[in-house]
Amino acid sequence: MGEINKMARTWRGSLLTLFFVFVVAASVDGALEHLRAKAGDQTQSRAVMDLLRRLLGDRARDFIVSVNGSLSSEGLDVCELRSTKNNKVVAVGSTGVAVATGIYNYLKYFCNCHVSWSGDQLALPRPLPPLTGVLRIQSQQRFRYYQNVCTQSYSTVWWDWLRWQREIDWMALNGINLPLAFMGQEALWQEVYMSLGLNQTEINQFFTGPAFLAWNRMGNLFEWGGPLPQSWHIKQISLQFKVLARMRAFGMIPVLPAFSGIVPQGITRLFPQANVTKLGPWSHFNCTYSCAYVLDPRDPLFQRIGALFLSQVVREFGTDHVYNTDTFNEMTPASSDPTYLASVSRAVFTTMTSGLVNYLDQLVPVPNLEVPIPGHDVESENTLMDPKAVWLMQAWLFVNDPEFWKPPQVEALLRGVPLGRMIVLDLFAESMPAYSFTQSFYGQPFIWCMLQNFGGNSGLFGTVERVNLGPFEALHFPNSTLVGLGMAPEGIEQNPVVYELMSELAWRKEPVNLVKWVALYASRRYGSMDENLTVAWRLLFRSVYNCTIPGYKNHNRSPLVRRPSLKMQTDVWYNPADVYEAWKLLFEAAPSLLSVETFRYDLVDLTRQALQLLTTEFYKEIRDAFQAQKLPEVLTTGGVLVYDLLPELDRLLSSDAHFLLGAWLEQARSLGLDEKEAQLYDLNARNQITLWGPDGNILDYASKEWGGLMEDYYSQRWGLFVNTLVECLDRGRPFRQDTFNQAVFQVEKGFVYNQRKYPSKPIGDTYDIARRIFLKYYPQALKRLK
Repeated sequence: MGEINKMARTWRGSLLTLFFVFVVAASVDGALEHLRAKAGDQTQSRAVMDLLRRLLGDRARDFIVSVNGSLSSEGLDVCELRSTKNNKVVAVGSTGVAVATGIYNYLKYFCNCHVSWSGDQLALPRPLPPLTGVLRIQSQQRFRYYQNVCTQSYSTVWWDWLRWQREIDWMALNGINLPLAFMGQEALWQEVYMSLGLNQTEINQFFTGPAFLAWNRMGNLFEWGGPLPQSWHIKQISLQFKVLARMRAFGMIPVLPAFSGIVPQGITRLFPQANVTKLGPWSHFNCTYSCAYVLDPRDPLFQRIGALFLSQVVREFGTDHVYNTDTFNEMTPASSDPTYLASVSRAVFTTMTSGLVNYLDQLVPVPNLEVPIPGHDVESENTLMDPKAVWLMQAWLFVNDPEFWKPPQVEALLRGVPLGRMIVLDLFAESMPAYSFTQSFYGQPFIWCMLQNFGGNSGLFGTVERVNLGPFEALHFPNSTLVGLGMAPEGIEQNPVVYELMSELAWRKEPVNLVKWVALYASRRYGSMDENLTVAWRLLFRSVYNCTIPGYKNHNRSPLVRRPSLKMQTDVWYNPADVYEAWKLLFEAAPSLLSVETFRYDLVDLTRQALQLLTTEFYKEIRDAFQAQKLPEVLTTGGVLVYDLLPELDRLLSSDAHFLLGAWLEQARSLGLDEKEAQLYDLNARNQITLWGPDGNILDYASKEWGGLMEDYYSQRWGLFVNTLVECLDRGRPFRQDTFNQAVFQVEKGFVYNQRKYPSKPIGDTYDIARRIFLKYYPQALKRLK
């Protein structure tokens, strides 16, 4: 009898658990049901046709496009394609994004075409290949998220509308329906702060320069690289209007900014009784440019400021009901008390839903800042701020500081928001998934994200096995609250193959066969069936693109882009022989493919990777020779590195438009209203990719292997290093890193302030340079493998 009662209790407990899971899942789905495309079907259809005209020119007429929102089942996007008797393709989908993705799927797998950051291969067959029956694709989750708050600084900071238009087209083709839209917010913050009584000096001491705004928004950094000119605000607001309009036209749901509690120091002057805490310094900065002031969420001023800001956001930009803000990004909270942490998240969320009418009248227009107000969504005006608000939060803090964020602290922060009213971005899920140690974020819906890139670094990298399997493991995790997949790189415009793979997985029911998938990728990227290209890409996919080290963070650690020392990291996660063999195969295929932009890019990129590896080998020989006091070897190897390999690499990079320092600097300077502003932006652009702070605070975190930068920054450091070692051996002195650091800092700082103008257009013949490098250095690469 006792055994029967025990079984009954177990059965009732299991039933209760299942019931709870069902209720949570149902409530989560219901809470997100209102997040849908706002543009009408005809508007979305026109947006897709306009995209096809930009992409395909006259061949766009071969496609018939139609959006029908009623096709969506449970919020999942779907697209159906079929051929007509007159060789056209009809695409009907639930949103503009769904139709664009369906057409790109057809272009890839039936027309052998390809679109990427590094160029397109659009040799479209004539007539279009016919479809047998109906080709149907459907998303497996509601959301496909894109961008990282850092992307706004590392990659998109200097973009104009044409570049944004191209990116939004890319988003639509790759299925993105939940993108960040963060531009222009500083203009709104300025208006809020001045309405509260802050003066322009206090505001200038708060905002960073453009290249560092991502960390200003997260409360990490202040004033450095500033002040922000008023012209910056006007241009960014204008750009934001265009970006939002285009995103919404495709049926996307743009994510807008909200208030996290970070305030300017001037708030303590205006409100001396406010409960404001000064946090400790961030990263390697001191309180000159760091140490955030955080307003206690229980202070009434918190709600006042939060509501003022979000009312401005909604009034200017409209709303799609999703807002992002991040509390305690790489900063330790004032208290680990779960009650306090729950109050923080509760207060942040309340600012998204609190009264609008109470605060709008307090806003005072900023002098000389005319912000145009387009038609906006006023459905929630005169009632609540946004009763449908959903908070999108990055889970990076849990991964970054696991010593602080134990289960009680994580659960408190997450559960301070009603279930289903927060979406958590599992930001680094391919390497350090957080859903698995947070019980699927304690019931809050989450998006499995691939981070892939830190700092916008150059260099081949990927975790393709983990990317391929990880989303499906998350889906089948016990009581999973997965609602989407995402791509959240800190920087973009490198390693396009990884992003194409990741974007496809959102529309697949199971992992792909990577060997077959990458063979098809190679064929469509170049429009060639050359088997050597397939072999080359399979070699890359099993090596440099398949990092399997647990928790590995892709900071380019190559000695090439690091300040030289005698203790540099030289290990790699892959077999260099595979990269060298792929390099050889790509080079041998070059003569017949030089007219293909994507091939030329990959020839440069793979040659660059090979020389990056060789630089490491040369460095080890230089180091070992110095430690063995062999001066001739230091002179010989160091001379080849400094006077041949690095200059050749600079010439190669300078031959391709995608690898130019001059383009980055020209984009920055072009946003200046006058020479003073242009110089400010130029300094921002140079400092971010080198010193990252006044004193090399986060030195080389955002390193780039670009033509011009290789010559005037990296080569100069290596030249000084080799010369210093030679001098030490010649005079019988030890090498002192501190002394060298002081000397090399002057070289680094000299680059930031040299005001040299670098070419923004390619120089030289890529193949001639690549051929010379290959014939010279491929044999040396093989020699060093033995």
